[in-house]
Amino acid sequence: MNPSKKLRRLEVDAVVREEERDDTGEAVDVSIIMPVYNAGPWLDECLQAIVDQDFAGSMELSVFDDASTDDSRKVVEGWVEKLKTRGISVVISGHNSVQPRGVGFAKNKAVSQSCGRHLCFQDADDIMLPQRVRLQYEMSLLQPNSLIGCRVKRLPEESTERYTRWINTITQDQLMTQVYTSHGPTVVMPTWFCSRQWFLKVGPFDEGGKGVPEDLLFFYQSLRHGGGVSRVNQCLLIYRYHEKAATHSISEETIWKQRVDFLQERVLGVWEDFTIWNAGKQGRKLYRCLSPVNQKKVKAFCDVDERKIKKRFYTFEESKEKPKPKIPILHYKHASAPFIICVKLDMTGGVMEENLNSLLLKEGTDYYHFS
Repeated sequence: MNPSKKLRRLEVDAVVREEERDDTGEAVDVSIIMPVYNAGPWLDECLQAIVDQDFAGSMELSVFDDASTDDSRKVVEGWVEKLKTRGISVVISGHNSVQPRGVGFAKNKAVSQSCGRHLCFQDADDIMLPQRVRLQYEMSLLQPNSLIGCRVKRLPEESTERYTRWINTITQDQLMTQVYTSHGPTVVMPTWFCSRQWFLKVGPFDEGGKGVPEDLLFFYQSLRHGGGVSRVNQCLLIYRYHEKAATHSISEETIWKQRVDFLQERVLGVWEDFTIWNAGKQGRKLYRCLSPVNQKKVKAFCDVDERKIKKRFYTFEESKEKPKPKIPILHYKHASAPFIICVKLDMTGGVMEENLNSLLLKEGTDYYHFS
C-alpha cells in the first residue's frame, strides 16, 4: 500500500460511524466535541449525561479517539444506539498510531468532522448537567463572537479549592481583566461553547502535542481577534480532577512565558510606566523576564514587607549595563499606579485584596493581576 494512503487510512481508521445528521441533511444546531484518550473509566457517566440533555434542538456527538490503548472506542460505540434514540447523531473516528498526537490535534479532528452551527467542548472525563447545552446555546446566540463558559463543581469536591472558587466567583468584567493570571483562561476549556463561525475565525488549536497549552493559546488568539468571554452563572459541569489529566503535562515555565508575552503585548506595550506590586521572588522574576524596553518602564517595586522596603532598591545584577539598573522599593501606600500585581489572589486571608481596594483603583485600568 502507498505509504501516504496508509497514513490517511490510519487517521480515520476503519471505525467511522455516522448517523443521519438531521432529516434534511443540513447542519445540526450543536456539535458536542469530544477528544478521547484512554477515558474508559469515565465514558459511561459522560455519555449518559449527554443523553440526558434537555436541549430541544438538534445535536451531534463528534468523537475523535487519539490512539487509546484501552476500551474507549468500544465504550463509545456501545452508546451509539442509545444516542440515536435520543436524536443525537454520532461521528466516531480516530487513529491507531503508536503515540497519541495530542489534545489539540484530537479537538481539531473532532471539529472538522462535525457539522454543528455551534460547538460544545466536552472532556471525556467530565459530566455535563442536563441544562448545559440549552443554556450555553441560548447565550451563544446572543454573543456569537464569544467563548461561553459556566460555573463548575469539582470532583473530588475538596480538590483545587482556591482555583474552583476563582472559576466560579470572578465577575463578568474580570473574565476580561484577569486573563494574565496563572489560573489560565478565565472560562476553563472543559466548559467552552462557541459558534462554529467564531471557532473557524480564531482556530485551529495548536497541534504541538504534549506539553503545549493549546487551550490558553486559543484563548489568547480569540482575544486578539476581539472575541468576548462570558459565563452562564450556573453550575453546568462536573469538572473531574485526577492525576492523568492532560493539564498536568504542561510545565509552569511554559505557561509563564506565554503569560509574560501576552501581558507585554496587551498591557505593558501601551503603558508608559508602571509599578510591580511584589518586591519578592515573583515580582523580581517578572522584571527579569520583561523585554529591555519594558524593564525601563518599571518605576518601582512595592510591598508591605518592611525588610524588603528597607533595602530601598532592587539591583538588576544580571544586567550588562553600567551602572547596573536600580529600581526603588516602596511601601504600597507610597507607590503610584498603574500596577502589575504579582501576589497570588486568595492567599493572604484577604489582606492583599484589602490593601489594594484601599487605593480605590479600577481593575483593568489602574492595575492587572498577574500571579
